[in-house]
Amino acid sequence: MIQALMLWFAVINIIGYVVMSEDKNKARKRQQRVPEKTLFLLAAMGGALGVLTAMYRKRHKTRHLSFRIGIPLLLLLNILLYGYFLR
Repeated sequence: MIQALMLWFAVINIIGYVVMSEDKNKARKRQQRVPEKTLFLLAAMGGALGVLTAMYRKRHKTRHLSFRIGIPLLLLLNILLYGYFLR
């Protein structure tokens, strides 16, 4: 159980980071973007750390209040849930 959860944590956070980074690249090229709902969904599914890391490393969505507040709150929720399931 613990190994599966840790694998999920790694995979979903890598996906969150990559999707957020790709959205930044698409924004620069003025291409079709990843919906914000998708970014929040990835964060809610356990990938908030990856999304938050990409958000600040790539300087993407940092002006959006919903991201500045929502993603850290989802990270807190992720920490609580991962902690609960690892106990």
